[in-house]
Amino acid sequence: MQTVIAFVAALCILIYFHEMGHYLAARLCGVKVLRFSIGFGRPLLRWVSKGRDRTEWTIAAIPLGGYVKMLDERESDPAHDAPIDPADLPRAFNRQPVGKRFVIVAAGPVANFVLAVVLYFVLFAGGMREAAPIVAAPAADTVAAQAGLREGDRVLELQANGETEPVRSWSDLRMAIFAQGFGDASAVLRVRGTDGAERDVRLPHLPNTGGNPEQDPLALLGLALKGGPVTITEVLPESAAQHAGLRPGDRVVSWQGRPLTQAGELIRAVRAQPGAEVTLGIERDGRRLDVPVKLDTVPGAEGASAPPAGTGKLGAALSQAVEMETVRYQPVEALTRSLGQVWSTSALSLKLLGKMLVGQASLQNLSGPLTVADYAGRAAHLGWQPFIGFLALVSVSLGVLNLLPIPVLDGGHLLYYCVEFLTGRPVPDHWQAVLQKVGIACVLLLTSLALFNDVSRLFLPRG
Repeated sequence: MQTVIAFVAALCILIYFHEMGHYLAARLCGVKVLRFSIGFGRPLLRWVSKGRDRTEWTIAAIPLGGYVKMLDERESDPAHDAPIDPADLPRAFNRQPVGKRFVIVAAGPVANFVLAVVLYFVLFAGGMREAAPIVAAPAADTVAAQAGLREGDRVLELQANGETEPVRSWSDLRMAIFAQGFGDASAVLRVRGTDGAERDVRLPHLPNTGGNPEQDPLALLGLALKGGPVTITEVLPESAAQHAGLRPGDRVVSWQGRPLTQAGELIRAVRAQPGAEVTLGIERDGRRLDVPVKLDTVPGAEGASAPPAGTGKLGAALSQAVEMETVRYQPVEALTRSLGQVWSTSALSLKLLGKMLVGQASLQNLSGPLTVADYAGRAAHLGWQPFIGFLALVSVSLGVLNLLPIPVLDGGHLLYYCVEFLTGRPVPDHWQAVLQKVGIACVLLLTSLALFNDVSRLFLPRG
């Protein structure tokens, strides 16, 4: 229910601002607005505003879009089911100069970008709790280890392609790596070690982050957050952990006599040794104990990702706190960063789309309404700040999507107006009709592919 409510709320907010951009631009340009609708289909709520225009406001049953209906000579006035009043003809959309029509259509995507700037400004100026960019000890065979990163290094900035990106949080680092990782890019990390000295660490080859959207680009490099003690929070009944006498609150400090600092290390080690007898070093009530544990075995299945011999299981839930900091910017810096965030996210979206078109990025990067709903629910569960960040990201994506030069989208109409401005005459109606069908086919194809990705990602088993 939380996911459904968060998804519907997010859609209504984004659609409202998009369509309000069209509405306000139309009013400023002197165009009569007949209907403002959030959603399609049967109206659930309907009211008519006062004034000479008598605009109809509607909330419809299917909240997957919206529209602003303007007076147009090519159609009758649906509010009165009669031909257009001659006195209103100067206020018809089709009679406006091409510049005004361009502004009205462009105002919807622009409103989404403005909304994203405002939302990011709220986050940056108000302050966000973020994981500090302090790295754990990388595994020996990873790019991070070979580059010379050490446990406790704090990443200060990333330099790539002649640009320097300051890093103040773990999410900043992930975004910076993702933005650069579409080919044979390299990067230099400026880090501060535990001794306080700063140095440069060169990553010679960044992973292709467009290849598989399920992969974490930081994990591919061997970068992981440095966490606090690995703590057992729950012991499952009749499990290996319970039989060994492990308790909630125990801190796991070693595995087979070797120091342990990451929960992921313990999980991987357990899974790799089904049925083995191992020794865990734990701290309990200030005492150090060595606890022998005979691991359980989860049988493997043909075609599954587990090996035929199965995987090991401890039967305990683990937690590992990471260092958190409040990242806050002064108002001017927050506004500058908000504008930069919207610009870089838009550029990254277009770059990823271009890579998908030429086959250099996976089509699995396309997401549809089911994935958006899933992320909306997760963000809402984490709190208002993650939900606002989610809204800002989707608002940018919606603005970019609508500016694509595809007929039926705002970008397609803007392309028509550019042709009209350059040639001095509008695109012929028969060409618009043909291109409209092509645009609908493109949108249906993209929607079908996005829905297929949604179903594959959320419901189909992975093996």
